[in-house]
Amino acid sequence: MSVSRSGLAIAAALSLASSLAAGTAAADTQKPAKAPAAKEACYGIAKAGQNDCKAGPGTSCAGSSKVDYDGKAFKLVDKGTCVTIKTPKGNGSLTPKA
Repeated sequence: MSVSRSGLAIAAALSLASSLAAGTAAADTQKPAKAPAAKEACYGIAKAGQNDCKAGPGTSCAGSSKVDYDGKAFKLVDKGTCVTIKTPKGNGSLTPKA
């Protein structure tokens, strides 16, 4: 049994249309990427050596804090969460602590 050229053309067109429809359906179900959460500096919550930056005089920056919960060292946290973070020395602060 021989397949005619028009039959092959129709089969190819249907195959292509099916592939395109499947690709469009898959693209419709993908969720858009979330934007990264806004961050803020939270002082007094970093453990020694785990600060993101600013640890007072004589320090270079990230990872340079020598004391747990140093009020002059900050860690970046999701915006709006800093003052709710509890440590043995009190809550986090949006400004450096003495």
